[in-house]
This record gives sequence, structure tokens and C-alpha cells, in this order.
Amino acid sequence: MQEKYFLGHSALGFHRVTYAEWGEAGAKPPVICVHGLTRNGRDFDVLAAAMQNERKLFCPDIVGRGRSDWLADPAFYNYGQYVVDMAELIAIAQAEGSAAIDWVGTSMGGLIGMLLAADANTPIRRLVLNDVGPFIPLASLQRIGAYVSGDPEFADLKALEAHLRTIYAPFGRLSDENWRHLVEHSHRVLPNGKFGLAHDPAIGNAFAEVKGDVDLWAVYDRIRCPVLLLHGAKSDVLTADVAQEMTQRGPRAKLIEFKDVGHAPALMDKLQIAAVKDFLAR
Repeated sequence: MQEKYFLGHSALGFHRVTYAEWGEAGAKPPVICVHGLTRNGRDFDVLAAAMQNERKLFCPDIVGRGRSDWLADPAFYNYGQYVVDMAELIAIAQAEGSAAIDWVGTSMGGLIGMLLAADANTPIRRLVLNDVGPFIPLASLQRIGAYVSGDPEFADLKALEAHLRTIYAPFGRLSDENWRHLVEHSHRVLPNGKFGLAHDPAIGNAFAEVKGDVDLWAVYDRIRCPVLLLHGAKSDVLTADVAQEMTQRGPRAKLIEFKDVGHAPALMDKLQIAAVKDFLAR
């Protein structure tokens, strides 16, 4: 694995977008893996390690997360900016020799993938949506907004791990090693020597303005590539009825459900990894 970066651009100027690069270019299309709202590209380390002998993978930290830059104006933490940045990463991936790319997106990363896959002349060949769909209920958006809006401080990494184990309990049964990995890549050291979370708390500002459900069915219906939908059976972001409807319209997603998991499957489990590998290998 190598850590690299490229320069994204907005009306504010240039910003650095960091990404983890795995594997070597080959005959099969590269894979771009994009994380959820408060997470970062290192969430995909287990998946990428399992696939790096078959594919080249790019796992970015969306701006404001992980090791990417924070933006001076939080108003630019929006899907328009994320799509523009990821189009730049697609161009980097295509420079390896493949016009097509595959996309794995968890939650927010899945929504970015949907927007790109629905566009004319999209290079996305296959799309994996990890516990997200074109309809998100207001109640789940309010729940997410409640824990994103703060900027907690922790005396040590043990306390930070306890916090992560609480808010990310819906990830399912992760090993102690998995949790240590998340802690390692989910913290920043504060000037006072304490620890904070590895994202700009301002990414949650937009949730204060959310007044209704998110409805992107018109976007989903434009997607023409094959879609794999991974669903945590206990998820409040992707409800069972929306998941089923996604199998009946638009690209008619293939649905795989994981019991005892909420939002969202962490893609660290062997069964979850096998589902992604099998779908992308076709």
C-alpha cells in the first residue's frame, strides 16, 4: 500500500485529497472504494488487502476526512464537490490503462457512486452500494446529524475506542484487531495533547438544514451498469422496503443481506469481502 494525493479544486482554491493505493495495474479494471460520512479510505484496508493481487485499488479520504485537507468554508462539503474530486481520481485510475472502473461505496461513498454512475458516458462498469439507496428517511438523517455535529475530545485512545464502539456498533461483530485498526485511522492529536476524531466537525453543518427525506430515485433509475446492493438487516438508513424496490427498478440491483448488522457492513468480514470480490470478478 502506498499513500498518495492529488489536488482537488473549488472556488476556494486547491485542496489536497489523500488516497491509499493498493496492487498493480492489470487486465481487470481498477476499483475505487469510497467511505461513509465520517470515515476515511483506510476503512477498506482489509478488503483491499484481499483484492490487491487481482486488482489495483484506490481508497480516498474525501476532503475534510482522514489525511485530506479541511476546507476553509464548510459550505463546500457537498456532493457537487465530492463528485468533482472523485472525477479527478477516476482520471488517475484510468491513466493505468483501463477506461472502465469499478466502484465500491459505503453510505456517502455509495451516493457519490450513484451520481457518477447515472451520468452520461460514465466509466463505472460495476457498482457496489454498501447499505445505501436512493431514499433515506429523515429520522436516520437526524440520528446521523446528532453524532456528527460535535467535536468530542478524549483523554486517551482507549476512551476514543469506547466511543467508536458505541457509535459504530451497527457495523456488526468486529474483532478487537478490527477495532484497533479503526482507532488507529480515526483519530487526530489535538494541540492540548488529547485526541479528537479524524474529520472536520464542520462536515455535519449541512445536517442542520435537512428538513425532509432524501429522494434520489430519479438518479437511481438512470443507472445502467450492474449493481450489487449490500444491506445490513438492522439498518435504519437503508430500509428493507427500499432495498427490495431497488431490485425491481432502475438497474435492478442484486441484493445480499447480512443479519445482525445495521448501518453499515464494515467490509472486514470474510463473507462480505467474498460478496464484493465475486460480483466485481464477473
